[in-house]
Amino acid sequence: MKKDIAYYMGLPYREIIETDPHGGFVGHIAELPGCITQAETKRDLLDQLDDAKLSWIEAALEDGVPIPEPLQEEDFSGRFNLRLPKSLHRNLALTARAEGVSLNQLATALIAGGLKNVTNTY
Repeated sequence: MKKDIAYYMGLPYREIIETDPHGGFVGHIAELPGCITQAETKRDLLDQLDDAKLSWIEAALEDGVPIPEPLQEEDFSGRFNLRLPKSLHRNLALTARAEGVSLNQLATALIAGGLKNVTNTY
């Protein structure tokens, strides 16, 4: 498959949209460093973000800069190892037991709940 502008524009890049504290909105493409724009309304922002993505990709292709592609679901196994202090491990295990869930279920719920508060998830 030829990796041209149409190819990259068709990929499911993650659009991050935030409220600008000075008014309006700021948006960027998570996988494309420096691909950012701002606008007064979300509708305008989405249009401008598409234009910014197109310009970023065009410039990268012209300059021979590698273009990152979005990660796909199959890029993740659903597993990762985490080292933590014994005291935290103990507290988590005791909490899981008290709640009647596995340590894995408790950790997953806590991580998912914490991610809801993060605006820039990468």
